[in-house]
Amino acid sequence: MFLFFCISLTCLFYSSATRNDQPVIGILAQEIRVPKPNQTAYVAASYVKFLESGGARVVPVMLDQTLEEYKRVFYSINGILLPGGRASIVSSAFQRASQIFYELAIEANNRGDYFPLWGTCLGFEQLFYLTSFKTTLSRTNTSGVALPLSFTNESRDSRLLRGFPAGLLVALASEPLTEHSHKFGVAVSTHRADEELRRFYRVLTTNTDGATEFVSTFEAYDYPIYGTQWHPEKNAYEWRKPYVPHSVSAIRTTFYMAEFFVNEARKSFHRFRSEEEERRALIYNHRPVHTGPNGFFEQVYIF
Repeated sequence: MFLFFCISLTCLFYSSATRNDQPVIGILAQEIRVPKPNQTAYVAASYVKFLESGGARVVPVMLDQTLEEYKRVFYSINGILLPGGRASIVSSAFQRASQIFYELAIEANNRGDYFPLWGTCLGFEQLFYLTSFKTTLSRTNTSGVALPLSFTNESRDSRLLRGFPAGLLVALASEPLTEHSHKFGVAVSTHRADEELRRFYRVLTTNTDGATEFVSTFEAYDYPIYGTQWHPEKNAYEWRKPYVPHSVSAIRTTFYMAEFFVNEARKSFHRFRSEEEERRALIYNHRPVHTGPNGFFEQVYIF
């Protein structure tokens, strides 16, 4: 009995020492297209809820900070999400901040300091650009449509999808469970033709608009970098658009995606220098705003 108790304590100590059960994940803000006084950036609340549903706390990461300020944030959080939105992936405040975090993450992971990145829609496209520094986007007719996923052979051994229930994978392949809100995409042919992209990213799923087959889900081979051209956060939290799926399988997709990325963040042991600094940084210091009948999102945080 005593021996079993000691062994149990040893296992508990080991698991807590190798896993961070209080992960904090950053979400990069987006510029407000028509700013007002003291209102220049926003974060859609659905991204916050998405990460919170997986067991993480959230820090909004502002645009136009200095390199030193971004480094301080980087070493305080356990992962970052680059969201969808509207910004240039070649030259913008969003691009600059994304590049800084991307390069810091590559450097950190190369020396064994685990730090995951996630890109959704615009963030997905931004990650492709940051890997090759080439404009690789093709026009797609996918602005407001739900689609099933076409799984590649490489998806079978992927880190991202290996924990999904078999039934949910079948549903994702046969039902329109993934919402697309983009006018551009990375064509499968572009990925295949670019040696740098082909070596860096494993394509897990593709989609087509009837004319162009494009990459819709990827993970990096050697880094904890992931991306979806579609929006897993919308299924559970956005209700404005009729093409956002809300079926049981669609909602499960939201939560399995969130759980995966938050579990990746649990492998990072970055932390704030003090509890007070952490409290000041968290999204809890801000209130989401209901956008009204004409808003694209149900709620947003405005900064």
